[in-house]
Amino acid sequence: MKRFAVIVVLALLSVGWSLQACAQSRQRGISQSHDARKAQKKQAKAQKKYAKAQKKAQRKMLKTERKNTKYPSSRF
Repeated sequence: MKRFAVIVVLALLSVGWSLQACAQSRQRGISQSHDARKAQKKQAKAQKKYAKAQKKAQRKMLKTERKNTKYPSSRF
């Protein structure tokens, strides 16, 4: 009878631990997807900022190029 009681208690404990482990893995999966979305959003923001800086640099380069262009003087 004591052996049967010990087996039942061990079975209940193992089921409880497995349920807890399953719940933790699901929670971990949710947080990882949240972290992934957050990282993706951060990367998109950085790419947008980089593209904006590139456009600004290109505009500045074109402006400087127009400014430094010297037209030949008319000789008649």
